[in-house]
This record gives sequence, C-alpha cells and structure tokens, in this order.
Amino acid sequence: MAEMRAFRDAVGGWAAGGPGGPASELAARLGVRTAVLLEGLSDLAAVEALAARHGRDLAAEGMCVMSMGGAMNVGRYAALLGPPGLGLGLAGLCDERERRFYDRGLERARAPRRGFFVCVADLEDELIRALGTSRVEEIVRAGDDGRAWQTFLCQPAQHGRSRQRQLRRFLGTKKGRKIRYGRLLVDALGPGQAPAPLDDLLASL
Repeated sequence: MAEMRAFRDAVGGWAAGGPGGPASELAARLGVRTAVLLEGLSDLAAVEALAARHGRDLAAEGMCVMSMGGAMNVGRYAALLGPPGLGLGLAGLCDERERRFYDRGLERARAPRRGFFVCVADLEDELIRALGTSRVEEIVRAGDDGRAWQTFLCQPAQHGRSRQRQLRRFLGTKKGRKIRYGRLLVDALGPGQAPAPLDDLLASL
C-alpha cells in the first residue's frame, strides 16, 4: 500500500510538470495495470471503502486509485497514464456535468470510455439517495456533527431546500468532511444498496 501511495504521489508530481521517470519505474516494479481516475479525495475514500467491504486489495491487484484534483485534469492524467504514456488501463467515475471533460480528455488520449461510470450529480448525491435522507442524518449525528447540522439547517439559505440538497451541501461545508463521510456512508450501505456507478466501477476492475 505504501509503495502504491508512492506511485500515486509520483504521478501527481508528473502531472504537475515534474519528471515521469519515477512514476514509470514504480509502475513497472509494482505491476500497475490500471489507474482508477477520480475527481477528488472523497471519491477515492468511497471507492477504497467499498473495495475493502468486498474483501479486495486493489493495490495488490495492480490497480492504483487516485485523485486528480478536479475533473478538468482528466485529459492530462489520461495522456500520462493511458495509451500515449505508461499504457495502463483507465477507469473511473465522473459527474454528469463534468462528462464533457472526460469525453474530450479520453478521446485525445485514445483511451476507451467503457471503464468510466457517471454519477447523476456527484457521488455524495448517489450515496445519499441510496441510503435515504433519514439514514444519512442518523450517520451525521452519530459522527458528532449533530450540532453543526442543526446550525446549518437554521441558515436562511437552506430554507425551502429539499433534505437531499441540504445534506449534500452540508457535506461540502467543511474541509475534510466529504472525505470522512465518503467512507462512513459506504460503510453504512446494506447488501445490494451501493449506488450503481460505484458498484459498476468496482465490478469492472
């Protein structure tokens, strides 16, 4: 796992304009076969949590799950890791509103689109719908965020919004909260309850 994190870091440095040698060397040594490209760290947390629930060690299977730091970076990552670069298989998740960036980036990198799955709004929205708003509220309160949640609901901007939208917004109001709940919400899923994009991604790997 530590070595796969090193590969992830090397790819991040390469994407930021650094040398590609370290990433290439690590990919060969670790037997990396597939890069799972995700928009952010909360998506990464959710994918890793679901894989763990299924008893899978993606790193040991030659798959590196990585955050690109934003959907608009997909073209860069696809070029470095896909056919024009290291020649790895590519997979991932994207939000419906960001789909155009993925389509364009993957086309330029001559990478197939079939390994990518689309969330209607985002993965948090998919998880909230899968669990139901009442269950998510229970998890928020159990996660010591009950007081913050009640304060949030009293804000004028939240009046009239659906509970679904309120919860989705709340998860993004504090740094690190989306990452934390990415794991907590996945851990709360019952059998067959995983959102289709997340479940289909894991099944495809």
